[in-house]
Amino acid sequence: MNELWIWEAVGVMALANLLTRIAPFLFFPRRRPPRSVIFVEENFPPIILTILIFYTLASVDFTAAPYGLKELGGIVVTMLLHRLFGNYLISIFGGTVFYMVMVQLL
Repeated sequence: MNELWIWEAVGVMALANLLTRIAPFLFFPRRRPPRSVIFVEENFPPIILTILIFYTLASVDFTAAPYGLKELGGIVVTMLLHRLFGNYLISIFGGTVFYMVMVQLL
């Protein structure tokens, strides 16, 4: 890879970031966005977490040891942390750390 390619990639990422930051102001000049956008904003994190759960469990073999205990344990820890703290970042980070520890132990 040459240096020019890296600078082009950085430029494209910066432009994409800028456009995603400006887009709401361009498309919704009024103070309040449409109800469909508010719905997506409120429900996007749980939808993504549900997709991640199904993706995680898709390749788990529940008929062989350790019977999916690592994955199910990570999901349970994530749920418990979210119930305790109500913060997606803490929940996902804590569940991931738990899962990684279990992968090393089992």
